[in-house]
Amino acid sequence: MSILSRISSPADVKKLPTDSLPALAKEIRQRIIETTSKNGGHIGPNLGVVELTLALHRVFNTPEDRFVFDVSHQGYVHKLLTGRNDERFDHIRSSDGLSGFLCRNESEHDCFGAGHAGTALSVALGMAAARDRQGSKDHVVAVCGDAAFTCGITMEALNNVATTTKRLVVILNDNEWSIAKNVGALPSYFNELITNPVYKRLHDDIEKVLTKVPGGESLRKFGSKAKKETKDFIVSSSLFEKFNLRYIGPIDGHDLEKLDHYLRFAKEADEPILLHVITKKGKGYEVAIKQPEKFHGTGAFNIETGLGKAGKKDAPPNYQDVVGQTLVRFGKEHKHILGITAAMPSGTGLKVMADTLPDQFFDVGIAEEHAVLFAAGMATSGFHPVCAIYSTFLQRAYDQIIHDVCLQNLPVLFCMDRAGLSPNDGPTHHGLFDLAYLRCVPNAVVMAPSNEDELVDMMHTGLELNGPAFIRYPRGTAAGVPIKAKPNTLKIGQAEEIQAGSDVVIWAVGTMQPDAVELANSLTQEGYSVGIVNPRFIKPLDLEMLRKTAEQVHLVVTMEDHVLPGGFGSAVLEALNSLGIHTPVERIGWPDKFVDHGSSVEVLRALAKLDPDSIYEQVEGHLQKIVAKSSKVTEPKASSLSSN
Repeated sequence: MSILSRISSPADVKKLPTDSLPALAKEIRQRIIETTSKNGGHIGPNLGVVELTLALHRVFNTPEDRFVFDVSHQGYVHKLLTGRNDERFDHIRSSDGLSGFLCRNESEHDCFGAGHAGTALSVALGMAAARDRQGSKDHVVAVCGDAAFTCGITMEALNNVATTTKRLVVILNDNEWSIAKNVGALPSYFNELITNPVYKRLHDDIEKVLTKVPGGESLRKFGSKAKKETKDFIVSSSLFEKFNLRYIGPIDGHDLEKLDHYLRFAKEADEPILLHVITKKGKGYEVAIKQPEKFHGTGAFNIETGLGKAGKKDAPPNYQDVVGQTLVRFGKEHKHILGITAAMPSGTGLKVMADTLPDQFFDVGIAEEHAVLFAAGMATSGFHPVCAIYSTFLQRAYDQIIHDVCLQNLPVLFCMDRAGLSPNDGPTHHGLFDLAYLRCVPNAVVMAPSNEDELVDMMHTGLELNGPAFIRYPRGTAAGVPIKAKPNTLKIGQAEEIQAGSDVVIWAVGTMQPDAVELANSLTQEGYSVGIVNPRFIKPLDLEMLRKTAEQVHLVVTMEDHVLPGGFGSAVLEALNSLGIHTPVERIGWPDKFVDHGSSVEVLRALAKLDPDSIYEQVEGHLQKIVAKSSKVTEPKASSLSSN
C-alpha cells in the first residue's frame, strides 16, 4: 500500500517518520504527472512545491492555521494532503472534478480562493490583522512566487506588513519563472541574494560569524537588532529588511530537514519573517524541467515524450497565433507598432514577435496596470502600442483603461484573448465581463470578430484609429477562414447583414455566428423567415442596421458569449428603447452567476442551457407566444409570421 493512499488529512502527514517523506514526495509527483497527463493542468509549479507543501503541513495545522497560496495553481499537493486524493483529483479541472485552483467551498483547508497572481500577501496580511484583533494564536502563511513581487499589489502589501502585524510568515517561492521567464530588476535582485556567498553565509549562521569578530560575542548577546546592524557593515540589508521583515535565505526548497528547521523558527518568531525558498519548477519530471514555459500549464500529454495530443493535420490556427503573426506582419511594415504583454508571451501569441521583432516587443511581467499605463505613455509619443492581455486579466487594469487611456483618447489597441470561457480553469479565468465593463467607457471602440480574417481586419482598423480600440476573441482554434493578403479597413460602427429575414433577426456577437446559422436553419425548417446580422462592433452599435432589421421582424434575438447583465443584449435593448422601437428581444447569453470549471465549452453550455437545442427551444417558445397573440396566424409552418 502506498504512503500517499494512507494520507487522509494533514494529521497523517505529521505522524509519518521523517525518513519516509522522500518516498511520499516521489509518490505525490507521480500522482500529479499521471493525472495532468490525462487532464492537463499546472504541472510544473506543483512538482516544484512538493517538499515545501509537505513541510508546511508538518509544521503548521490547517485549517486552524491558514495557507494563502498566490494564484493557487500550485495547490495540487495541498489538495492531496487534505483529504482530496480520490476520484475528484482524478478528474481535476474537468466536470465533477476538483478545481485547478484553491476554492473555499471545496475544502475547509482552502482558506482563500485565487486564480490571479499577486493577491496572497495582501490577503494573508488581512487575515493576520483580523487574528490580532481577535486575540487568537493561529498562524498565517503567505506562499508567494517570485513573479508575484512584480505585481504592484504585492509591493503595496509589503509596505504595510511591519506596521500591521508582528506575526506573519511569508514564503518567497523562487523558481525564476512566472509562466515565462521572469523579467525586470527584481528577478536579478533575487538572483543576487541567491548567489552572494557572504550574504548566504551570514544568514545561515549569523551568530557564529559574530563570535569570530572583535566584540562579536557581546553583540550576539545584545540581541537581533545589533546582529542585523553588524551584518549591514559587511553586506547591505535585503530589500525585505528595508520593509522590516526579517529575511532568511536562500533555503533549498527541496531539503525537507532545512525547510522544517526554518519553518519552525518562523512559526515561533515575534516579528514578520520572509523565507526565501529556492525550488525547481517541474522537479521530478525531466521533460517539464527542460520546457518550463510549456509545462507551466499544459493540456493532456504523453508522459514518456511530453508531447500533447496531435491536432488535425490541416487544422486552422489558434486565434492567439493569428494575433501574434499579424502583429509581426504589421510591425515589419510600421516601426511605430509595438507589442506589450504582461508575462504571457506564449499565451497571447506574442512570443513570435519577441523572437522576430524584439526591439518592438515588451514583456512587463505580471503587471497589467503598468502594462496599460506604459502603453499610454508610449501612445503620447507617436507610437501605437498593442496590449495583448487576457480578458480576465485586463480587469485588473480597469482604472487605467478609463482614466489614462480612454479619458485622454490615446491610440492603444487591446487584444483581449480568452474572451468567453476558459473551461478547465473556471470562474477566475472566464472572460465573461468585458463587454459590460467596456460599454460604459467613452471613446472606447469595442469589436468582436466572427473569424480569423475578420480579426485581422479589426487589428488593421484598430491600428488606423487615433484612439482606444478593443478586440475580444475566444481561446482556441479559429474558424478556418483564409486570411486576405490585404486587410480591409472597417467602417467604425457598421454591422454586416449576413441574410435578411422578415420574422426573426439574430444579432450574434463574434464567434457565436455558427450558433446563429444553426438556429436560423432550424427555425427556417419550421417555416420562419430568419435574418442574421454580424454586429462586428459592440460599441458603437450600428443603430441604422438595428432600426432597419428590428422594424421588419416580430422578434430580435441577441447571442453573446458573455454574461447577460450589461452585455450586448442589454446594449440592443437600450438602443431599441432610445429608437422608440418595441419589437421583443430574446437574449441568449450567460446568466448572472459565476460559471464553474468544466471539461469543455460544450459541457458548460449544456449545463447553462446554451447548447443549440436549448437555444432553439427558448427562441421558438418565444415565437409561439407571439403566434398565440396573433389572431391571424395559427400555423407558422405554412406561412411566415410576416406574411400575415
